[in-house]
Amino acid sequence: MTAAHTTITTNSPAIASQTHTLFVCQTCASLWQDGKRVGESGGQKLLHQIQQLAQDWDLQDEFPIQAVECMSACNRSCVVAFAAKGKLTYLFGDLNVDSSAAAILECASQYYAKPNGLLPWSERPEPLKRGILAKIPSL
Repeated sequence: MTAAHTTITTNSPAIASQTHTLFVCQTCASLWQDGKRVGESGGQKLLHQIQQLAQDWDLQDEFPIQAVECMSACNRSCVVAFAAKGKLTYLFGDLNVDSSAAAILECASQYYAKPNGLLPWSERPEPLKRGILAKIPSL
């Protein structure tokens, strides 16, 4: 089963009312020449792959994908984050451009289903078990 076809079941109406966002750094893994980015960055490629898979994702309307110019984790590219009001915020890095998109959506689905956003290591998809950069408390 791919992440795009994961069905989410929740008994909590509060989850549906929270605004969830998947942030994707589009500057990650860029090539630079004379202070300017050259060509398509790894982050842009990852963003496009996630957006393509998300077209068939059950949560495409509840969990928008937002491009970010830079998430300041340049030594740990590619970088994504999950955030929602009242939930932990997660920042993940070291994500492979060519093989992480499905795992990112699968993990985002898990995040959506958890009332507090807690993503235990043992439950996360393999690419998101490594490279966690931050787990930020909710406001």
